[in-house]
This record gives sequence, structure tokens and C-alpha cells, in this order.
Amino acid sequence: MSLKLYDTLSRSLKRFEPANPPTVSLYACGPTIYDHAHIGNYRSFLVYDLLHRYLVWSGYNVRFVMNLTDVDDKTILKAAEAGETIKEYTGPFGKQILEDAEELGILPAEAYPLATDYIEEMISWTQRLIENGMAYSTADGSVYFSIGSFPEYGRLKGLDLETATTVSRVDSDEYEKEDVRDFVLWKTTKSIDEKVEASWDSPWGRGRPGWHLECSVMSIKELGETLDIHMGGEDLVFPHHENEIAQSEAVTGKPFVRHWVHVKHLVVEGSKMSKSLGNTITVRQLLEEGFEPAAIRHQLLSAQYRKELNFTRKDLVASASAVQRIVDFETRLSSFGELPVDGEGELSAISLKTISEFQSVMDDDLNSAEALAVLFVFINKANGELDSGSDIFQGDVDRALETLKSMDLVFGLLSIAKETRQIDSSMEVWVERLLDERNEARQNRDFQRADQIRDELLSKGIALEDSEGGTRWKKSG
Repeated sequence: MSLKLYDTLSRSLKRFEPANPPTVSLYACGPTIYDHAHIGNYRSFLVYDLLHRYLVWSGYNVRFVMNLTDVDDKTILKAAEAGETIKEYTGPFGKQILEDAEELGILPAEAYPLATDYIEEMISWTQRLIENGMAYSTADGSVYFSIGSFPEYGRLKGLDLETATTVSRVDSDEYEKEDVRDFVLWKTTKSIDEKVEASWDSPWGRGRPGWHLECSVMSIKELGETLDIHMGGEDLVFPHHENEIAQSEAVTGKPFVRHWVHVKHLVVEGSKMSKSLGNTITVRQLLEEGFEPAAIRHQLLSAQYRKELNFTRKDLVASASAVQRIVDFETRLSSFGELPVDGEGELSAISLKTISEFQSVMDDDLNSAEALAVLFVFINKANGELDSGSDIFQGDVDRALETLKSMDLVFGLLSIAKETRQIDSSMEVWVERLLDERNEARQNRDFQRADQIRDELLSKGIALEDSEGGTRWKKSG
């Protein structure tokens, strides 16, 4: 395997070399479960899944772990507002996130550690940092990591500590902070923490872990002191991952991560997604609107993970059409009757070349956009060969099917499209109602409305076939 991944630490494409092949340790920062995960979160989750699948496809034994942050400033505040304990409040969100992940075809992780299940380990880790002279306690019972004691602090972000102020402290759990300050490892209890049962006994008094410490302890506890790959959104580079490096290596004396992989943000309809703009979209919302999991998955994988992705409902319709092409191609290949066994045609050569091209672009920093292009070029060429009248042999069809299914082991599109495309009586009534409206629009020469209805049906996995005898429809796949 010649997979190269862009490594944030070295700022370069770097050949992937696990420490103990064929086993790969892969850790990913999961969501803070204080609300429903949005599609920006799921872009990251699907990139995690893409890499997980591709490593398995390439013959590795992948130990994949993704945490769920169930105790930090946000979860505590939200739990208090709801009048619930931290466990009561975060539990349903964690459950919903994993259910939506399953619906999108995301392979399950080996473990989904919750921060609140590792409190004893976090206390022990903090003690070791104090003993090593890398951390200090304060009069109020908090403990801070002294970044001045770790000369390599700032290398992930590219910060110059010689010109930075390090004497002040910060104890908030926030993303994208540009301040270089001693960060909190253990936070002394506040009344709100006790109210939601987010406080534990420690040598420094009642308190709770700082957010940054949680991932270091959970990842090392589950996967060992040096991870092959650590993934996360680009917003986590600093301070979260920077702090993880410092507090991990300060204890173990070993490199914490061999490959740092960060996923670019997405935008919605050309704008940054935010609650203040009212454009935050959840997977659950899209599913309730009737968009298929396979279409959502396709769109979120349609751009290479280090490129910005513009998420639109219009593109979801296009993604549904793209998935339909895959399903139709698989149906066509599977529908052949008896074919001559002896012989090999051009279709086999097309299939063999496709797998080579697919691996080449995936090895180039997990380029899902180019890999999807390879898939659809394959479908076009294969359909052209099937339409050409040339001799087709059983081995040709078998190899084309094998090629399609092999790529789909990585993409995960065909499999979930076939699983979710089931018809029921309520959908049948809805489809027939829209078809009546479409027929009326065509009679009135309102072709724009007729096309809108066709697109709406297609986005829900309904394909139309117009003929002189009328319009027929089918549940795609």
C-alpha cells in the first residue's frame, strides 16, 4: 500500500506507515453531546468512516475509537437549563448520534468512550503531570498544565512560544482560541457542576476534568501511548489537539501521534453554518424531509476532505440521481441470464483498469472526489461496452460486478441505498398524488413545475418513466 495522507504536524503529504502493521490504531474526536449533531459533524464522521473502510479494504486490521464528550462547559450548562443530571441530559443525544451514523452506513467503532467513565484515569494522569513538574495546582483546587515546561508546545499550530505570553491561565472549554496560556487539567467545582452531578472527589478537592485532558486519557487508555492516526475537524487543531500533544507526551515521553488528519469545514448554501444564521441542518432533519441516507452520504463525500464542501439541497437531488445510476448499473449487471463461460472481452479490461485507478486516487490523500469520478467513468464505459453489441462473457459480468462492489466497500453507497429503499402504503399515496399534480402541470404546459416534481420524487428515490401509455414509477433499487 502506498497511501499518503496530509499530516498537519509536518505540513506535508506523508506516506502512511503504521507502527505495528497490519494493525492500525485510529482515534477520532467525536461530538460534544449537548445537542443533535449537524451535517458539519457528519462530514467529519463520514471522512473517518471513509478512511476506516479504505484501510480495511487495503488489508489492515483497524482499531477505530471515537469518543463522545459528555462533560464540559456546554453539556453542564445545557443539563442545568434542562434540570437534569449530566448523564440524563447527554444520554439521548449520544444515542441519536449513533443511530443516525448507522443509518448513514457508518461502520461502528470498536469503542465510543464517554469522558465520565474515565474520571479515575484522568485524576491519575493529572497527578503524574504534577509529579513530572509539568503541572501545578492552585489555591482554589484547580490544576493547570504549564506550557512553559514543554518546549515543543505550539508545533502543531505553528506558534512561536518565544514571543507568546504564558503566565496567565485559561480554564474554559472552547474551540479555536488563539491565546497561548496554561490550560486547565482539573477544574474546581462550581455550584452548577454539583447541580448536574458533574463533580468528583480528587486530591485537590471536588472538581471535574478539563476538556482537553479527556481525549488524551481516553485515546491512550483504549489504543496505547502512540496512535497511528488521530483525526478531527480543522477547528480542533488549536488549542485542543495542541494541548493533547503536550499533556500526552509530557507523561509518556513518546510521540503521541504518527499522522494528524484534519477535515475541512463545510458551508451551507455558500454560508458558514451557525445557529445565529438559522442554517444549521441535522441529519435527522434531512431524513425527516425524505432525503435518502445514500444521497446524504454521497454529497458529504463528494469533495476531498481537505477541500471546502458547499452543502445544498439542490445538490442532494443530484446526489440522489448519482446513487440511482449506481443502483441501475448493479441491477443491469445482475439481470443477465446465461452467458458464454469461455472467453474474456473488453469489459474485463475496463474493470481491471478501474480498480487500479481507484486505488491510485484513494492513495493520494483519500481523494474521494476523484474516486467517485473513477466510479462513474467505469459505469459509463461499462454501459457503453454492454450497449455495443460485442460479445459478453460470464467472466466479464462477474468481474464488473466484483469491481463495483469492491469500490462500494469503501463508498458504502450501494449497500445502504438497497437497504433503505423500501415502499409502504403511505409513500404510495404520496407518490400517486404528486404524479397527478405533475400530469396536470404538463397538460397546462407548466413544465417547470413538472420538472420540480420529478426532481422531488427522485430525491426521495422514486424514478419516473414517461411513455405514450402514461407515466410509470418505481422505488429505485
